[in-house]
Amino acid sequence: MFERIREDIQCVFERDPAARNTFDVLTNYPGVHALLVHRLSHAIWNTGLKWPARFISTFSRWLTGIEIHPAARIGRRFFIDHGMGVVIGETAEIGEDCTLYHGVTLGGTSWEKGKRHPTLKNNVVVGAGAKVLGPVTVGEGGRVGSNAVVTKDVPPGATVIGVPAHVARPARTEDEKKRRAFAKKIGFDAYGTTQDTEDPVTIAVNCMLDHIHALDSAMENIRQACKKLGVEVEATPLPELDIYNIDSEDKNISKAEAGSGNDADSKG
Repeated sequence: MFERIREDIQCVFERDPAARNTFDVLTNYPGVHALLVHRLSHAIWNTGLKWPARFISTFSRWLTGIEIHPAARIGRRFFIDHGMGVVIGETAEIGEDCTLYHGVTLGGTSWEKGKRHPTLKNNVVVGAGAKVLGPVTVGEGGRVGSNAVVTKDVPPGATVIGVPAHVARPARTEDEKKRRAFAKKIGFDAYGTTQDTEDPVTIAVNCMLDHIHALDSAMENIRQACKKLGVEVEATPLPELDIYNIDSEDKNISKAEAGSGNDADSKG
């Protein structure tokens, strides 16, 4: 028992750089409080004392903002960071060395009895606000991005994002370089998200950039062919695009920050 408690505390130091000492963790980490109370309520539940176990878990929810059903099975070195709004259902199963952030729900999608909540294998991380619903399995080493909604199994080691969640596809290096160069040329930036994952909107924009790049290359080839035939086709420069910031006080456009050479009056 005490060995488990030591492991639960030690894993906090490994995953939260804000943790200062053992006293700090024991007194100020609701995720640790919820886990310790759950270990007690789970033991009571397994003896057949269902109501006392539920009452203890309800008290824990009131105290920590984290709801863990006493029947849920949780492995060793489990860490809930911040914790507020976390819900872990009755038939949920969590492996070892898993981490959940605030707002995570391991919920069910059916009112039928039996297995209806998720299973997280070892070393799974679930980001803030994510929802893993139904009797799905997140494979070992899986990652669930913040605010994702998972309703299908996640392969081991995969990272899923989006609603509904899909496996994030790393961008191919050569295509990525072309897209960045052409996006910069036309004054567009589709890379406001993380660099190694893409959501459906980013994928669609990337396809558009690829198509525009192909058209631009074809037009340049036609212009060069016409030039060889003695027909000079004037190259039309792309219009300059302004990127500006709006000052929070007077809402005026700051051309100095925009870095644009266009006349401000041209914005109308």
